[in-house]
Amino acid sequence: MHRCRLCGADLNRTFVDLGMSPLCESYVQLGSLDEPETFYPLHVRICESCLLVQLPAYVGGEAIFSDYAYFSSYSDSWVGHAKRYADSMIRRLALGSSSLVTEVASNDGYLLQHFQAAGIPVLGIEPARNVAEAAMAKGLRTEVAFLSAQSGDEIAQRYGVADLVVANNVFAHVPDLRGFAAGLRALVKEAGLVTLEFPHLLRLIERGQYDTIYHEHYSYLSLLTSSRALSAAGLAVVDVEELETHGGSLRIYATPKEAGGEASNRVKAVLTDESRAGLHSVAGHAGFASKVTRIKIDLLRFLLDAAADGKTVAGYGAPGKGNTLLNHCGVRSDLIQYTVDRNKLKQGRFLPGTHIPIFPPGHISQTRPDYVLVLPWNLKQEISGQLSYVQAWGGHLVFPIPRLEII
Repeated sequence: MHRCRLCGADLNRTFVDLGMSPLCESYVQLGSLDEPETFYPLHVRICESCLLVQLPAYVGGEAIFSDYAYFSSYSDSWVGHAKRYADSMIRRLALGSSSLVTEVASNDGYLLQHFQAAGIPVLGIEPARNVAEAAMAKGLRTEVAFLSAQSGDEIAQRYGVADLVVANNVFAHVPDLRGFAAGLRALVKEAGLVTLEFPHLLRLIERGQYDTIYHEHYSYLSLLTSSRALSAAGLAVVDVEELETHGGSLRIYATPKEAGGEASNRVKAVLTDESRAGLHSVAGHAGFASKVTRIKIDLLRFLLDAAADGKTVAGYGAPGKGNTLLNHCGVRSDLIQYTVDRNKLKQGRFLPGTHIPIFPPGHISQTRPDYVLVLPWNLKQEISGQLSYVQAWGGHLVFPIPRLEII
């Protein structure tokens, strides 16, 4: 029996069951293609007590994040997003040379580099040593650690508490949600600020973004459930922004409860939107599986028709979300001949489960496919610009979510 990671209640109700899938970042090397792969359930539940939508920890965080293939700096739009955030927080908090900005899951320094360039001391906390070393090579002070209540206390004692603690796209990635929240509280000053960004469950449901479900995403958060998790650690949500990143995200602002901050009207508005959409009740989460089925049918129909017509289809990108989509749809290299990715660590390897080969981006111009299926659809504008040359030979871009679109 699985139990809720937030309130401890039994998890008896299904949100969506996507069957079995390998770890989405477990890219296969050439010499391992004939070896067996481990598939784990992608069976997402909803807690009938606290409403947290969650994937049981079939695989621990250490097995997924200790050595990691995702580097944030490979997305130009994401680095730009980080720069705009850094500039706004420097102004908002009047940060300077006597301040401290600490980022949890700091990756390769894509964000902290902007604060450091402005003369503000920074500290990164990153569990994947190989990724942390990329940040250290940029001169960014980085601790290799998983955040917990204990590690948060220890790091704060060594480096001091921060004026600003940042946690972008990591809150959903931790199996110990309460311990992580306690770690955030330990890292921030009494009058400091914590900001978190994560995909919004409301948008995931509205837009059928089921490919964002994979084993490193343990929780699927609303403002209501994220506020409950932070509250258990002594943090109160005082403001929120709705972002278009990752298909629709929230950026929430939280302060220690002792600071006595009052929630803004934006917090109340998002909570109202969630309530109207049904996310403040168990029954309101029903019906998502039918959206998943529609997306699967549309994609398979397109790929099968293309194959029947003798058309070639390549992929663009090798993101985790793409591996959920392709494995759930049963797609293999007979329907998508290859994919490409800017990340050199992925090039020369094969997608987990599907064994579709990964090439450098230039392979598209060399082979001139009829269609390019864009797997990181959340970067539509950026990638459409990068792939504008495909039209030179009459090729088309295909986006599978929120609905199949050929351009």
